[in-house]
Order: sequence, then C-alpha cells, then structure tokens
Amino acid sequence: MSQRTATRKPAEPIVRRKLSDEVFDRLERMITSGELKPGDEMPSERVLMERFGVGRPAIREAMQSLANMGLVAISHGERAKVLQLTAQSLFHQVDLTAKIFLSQSSDSLENLKNARIFFERGMAREAASRATPQDIADLRKIIETQRESLGDAEAFIAADMQFHTRIAEISGNPIFVGVSEAMLAWLKAYHTDMLIWTGKEKFTLVEHEEIVDRLEAKDGSGAEASMLKHLERSRALYTR
Repeated sequence: MSQRTATRKPAEPIVRRKLSDEVFDRLERMITSGELKPGDEMPSERVLMERFGVGRPAIREAMQSLANMGLVAISHGERAKVLQLTAQSLFHQVDLTAKIFLSQSSDSLENLKNARIFFERGMAREAASRATPQDIADLRKIIETQRESLGDAEAFIAADMQFHTRIAEISGNPIFVGVSEAMLAWLKAYHTDMLIWTGKEKFTLVEHEEIVDRLEAKDGSGAEASMLKHLERSRALYTR
C-alpha cells in the first residue's frame, strides 16, 4: 500500500444548499448588520427576486423562516416588517418545543419546577433590596385582582402569573422577566388541579401577602423564605 493511499482523508462531500437557505442567510445579514432596522419594511418580493436572482418560491420560503424565528412579521396584503427582538420574543420561539419536551417525561417537569423555585427565590431576595413604594403598590393591587377572581380559575391563574412576573420586573433586567414569563407559561399547561380547587386559592392569597410584606420591609431572607414556602406548597398543583 502506498503512503499516499494510507494517508488518504475520508471524503467530505459538499452538501448542496437550497436556494431558500441562501436567501435566508442574506436576508438575515441585512437585519443583523443594521441595513434593515426594527420597524422597517422588508423589500418587496420582486426587488428581492431581482437582487438575488431567484424565483418567488425561494423568497417566500426564506421569509417564512425569518417569521418562524421571530425576526419579521408577515401580514396578508402588506410587506413584511422587521421586528424588535426582546427577551420575551426570544423565549416565545421555543414555547412549542418546551411543551413537547415537558410532555415526554415526568422528570423534565420536575426539573422545571425545581428550576423555577431556584430562580424565584433569587428574584424575591433581589426584589427586597430594590422594590420601590410603587412596586409594592402594584403587587398589592394584583393580589386584590386575584381576590376578586376567586371562583374564576383562568382569571386567578392569570393574576398569579402576573404577580410572579411583576416581582421579576423589579430586578430591572428584561432577561429575568423573559425567563419568568417563559417558565410560567410552560407550567400553565400542567396547572390542571387549579380547576378543581376548593379553598386552596386562599392559601395563595395569604402567601402572596406574606411575600409582599417581606419585600416592603426590605427583608431579603424573609422574602426568599416566604417564596420558598409558597412554591413548595404549590408545586404539587402542576401535574402531567
């Protein structure tokens, strides 16, 4: 066997890409480079066809891929527009995938519950050091909304999610808010026992009030402990 044969490298075939993939890459660069900014309209299909030398199907497929990633919004009869990316929109892109992931294993749901508790304990401690009188007033107003929603499971759950997200907002970090909203949305699909509650809502109201009292007192350890007690009790409500 010759030296040349012995050292021959394995084949590395070049994969031919679809035209729509090439178009997608170019459109994405137009957005990430700043050539197109949030709020701008995308060029018309005809302009893009002429610019890239491709047909209408490739343009439409690439544009749909951009929309699926949350980079543009497509409206019937109007030009697509570039969207402003936020932490919330970023996490929304994986909503469906997350729900499928959680549905496939009870361990995944338990891991999410644990992650939420770890996250919200930190948020409570952080909020205790940063909360303003307006933050406290907003949280107490949400609790009142919850109290008025007794007997209406969907409204009560919505207010519950708002309460926890509002605590994350006190951090001033939009990524924390996005994480909070995402985890709550993923868990909501498994909040089935809430629909047949018989008085458990009142425990939630009392616990929320305790949390806000600790935040108002600037008691980080107390706020964290109250949040932990609240979430440990309510974690059983999320079932597959």
